[in-house]
Amino acid sequence: MSTPTTDPVLFLWKVERRFVDAEQTLEIIRGADLAIWPGQSVALIAPSGTGKSTLLHMAGLLERPDKGEIYVAGQATAELDDKARTAIRRNGLGFVYQAHHLLPEFTALENVMLPQMIGGLDRTEAKLRSADLLRYLGLGERLTHRPAELSGGEQQRVALARAVANRPRVLLADEPTGNLDPVTSERVFMTLVQLVKATGLAALVATHNLELARRMDRRVTIRDGLVVELP
Repeated sequence: MSTPTTDPVLFLWKVERRFVDAEQTLEIIRGADLAIWPGQSVALIAPSGTGKSTLLHMAGLLERPDKGEIYVAGQATAELDDKARTAIRRNGLGFVYQAHHLLPEFTALENVMLPQMIGGLDRTEAKLRSADLLRYLGLGERLTHRPAELSGGEQQRVALARAVANRPRVLLADEPTGNLDPVTSERVFMTLVQLVKATGLAALVATHNLELARRMDRRVTIRDGLVVELP
């Protein structure tokens, strides 16, 4: 891979994370580095218990590192107060989980509109943007359907649309296709990758699916508390 000419949009620098109980200190992440550039998709492949969720939580500003720094679009975040970190999460980061977490009483369109309206966008603009995004993801005929009326793959595509509705710089996904059958899983995964390329997002996607991970730009794992590039 050629050396990118721009700065990384997500940069974890020498981050450490440890958990202390009455008997011992458990070091999970021990000075890990990770840089992801705009338009780049990175698969995080790591067994349970190695710190994968902890790394995602730190990247998503849901946990603070004990040491090191996390830069989002060039901004250092480790020492920011909770209000500032929340603002970055709302406007600069998008999240997709294994469970879609859609609000069951709202339609697909309304689920995608909500984070934009919370972010200050007026209802008319949020509706137009959400409809365009859902159509782009192949859900133009499902705008008025509630989650229970959608298939698993459709629900996850709505969740993906909601995650990028505020035009974040970084997309973080934790096993986004883990609950789907193989055919649907591939469709959703490739939709995610295509969306990253089309929008210039930087994406960090935790997955156990090695076949799908190979289709992403880079693959990394966690080994002895460090992030290690895979071939």
